[in-house]
Amino acid sequence: MANPFKSIAANIDREAWLRFFLALAGLALAFATAVFSAAASEAGNVMATVIFASSALLLSGVVGVLSVPYLFRRVVAARVRVALDYEVTKEGTAYLIVILVIGVAALNTANNLLFIVVAAMLSAIVFSGFASAHNLRRLELDVAIPHNAFAERPIRVRVSLENPRAWIPCFSVTVQPPADGKGKKRRWEWHKTRFTFPKRQQWFELPDYTLRRKLLQPPPPKILTTPVYFAFVPAGYTITAPVELVFPRRGQYSQEGFRVSTRFPFSFLIKSRRVELERELVVYPAMVAPDALLEILPLITGEYLSFVRGRGSELYRIREYAPDDMARHVDWKATAKTGSLKVREYTREDERRLRIVFDNPEPGRVSPEAYERAVSLAASLACHFAQENVDLSFAGSNYTGGQRLDDFLSHLALIQPLPSEWVLESMPVSTDFNVILTSRTPGSIPNPIWECSYVVYM
Repeated sequence: MANPFKSIAANIDREAWLRFFLALAGLALAFATAVFSAAASEAGNVMATVIFASSALLLSGVVGVLSVPYLFRRVVAARVRVALDYEVTKEGTAYLIVILVIGVAALNTANNLLFIVVAAMLSAIVFSGFASAHNLRRLELDVAIPHNAFAERPIRVRVSLENPRAWIPCFSVTVQPPADGKGKKRRWEWHKTRFTFPKRQQWFELPDYTLRRKLLQPPPPKILTTPVYFAFVPAGYTITAPVELVFPRRGQYSQEGFRVSTRFPFSFLIKSRRVELERELVVYPAMVAPDALLEILPLITGEYLSFVRGRGSELYRIREYAPDDMARHVDWKATAKTGSLKVREYTREDERRLRIVFDNPEPGRVSPEAYERAVSLAASLACHFAQENVDLSFAGSNYTGGQRLDDFLSHLALIQPLPSEWVLESMPVSTDFNVILTSRTPGSIPNPIWECSYVVYM
């Protein structure tokens, strides 16, 4: 059986208790020197008074610098911040101005009735704050999003708000993203250091913290950018609101939390509460327009079928009889209709393999618009051929995935022009038909790849 005293001792924060007792000892010593300073002052000893008073002040300052900030950081500051997270609305500002005018009139006229009116109006603001805080109490939020989506195509997101309270409903609740600054910003951050006194002799050493500024990179785009409003959530019920979202660009979208706020009951204050709820979404490249895809798809399909034609079970075409054709491939129905020998030609099922290659260019080689069009075309071709009877594979610079379509689309969702040592010549030799999207000039593609491929230039 485990010893309970050992588990309690293991959970004790020794550093915090050490700081606490050192602070008590320092304050007790400062209090004693202050008492001696008062006694020396009454005795008329000026020098002793100055020494004791200076020592008391110095000890208090050392305790304040070394212990108070550390102990203050260990207080549950999040609860204090949540309790005071209020914003004054425009209506509340106008209401405060009216209170100020009535208060000035009450002071000038000494009218007790005006003082009562001012007190009642101020109590309405206090009641509004308590009511809004109670309105958000114990609410639970859930946001259900898909794992992936396509850019410029709408997806459905479900925002659910649960009120687990037994008999108290909630009113006028808004779910929205937290208010974060845009762009790069600097914030202060605590770093662990060691405090030594004095620095050269190092008589004693204690763990300490140093406040440093940290440059933050812009966060990734948020998933939910529009507020979702719930007018009424009954007690013990969960209300779900479907939200349609459209993402303009491919990439990684993430959100670390949401903000639940309310103006209930008088709209004087906005009470907010942050809900820690991490969500991530990979947005695949946008699909190209059907007209643009139809311009290039028949050319790729024709080249591909010409490459894979042979003997198999899937009909490729019916053509004129040649002397080297086998008699069993003669199509007698087509021969009877046309009056000349016709032969069926089949595709080779064992070689119906197609590989999509995205040759990622270096930065500045192509325009951003042409690059995005090439990425969208690669994703569109991959989705199209994934629905056909084709053994599909993928290749490209910095691509380490396999033959799964989702892996290749995720790669295209996050890809950026980067210098890479990968070249087309390094592709493994195979009998696959390659659809290559590249920024190279027509004469710079290797002959072995050119002979069994269709090249799309960015």
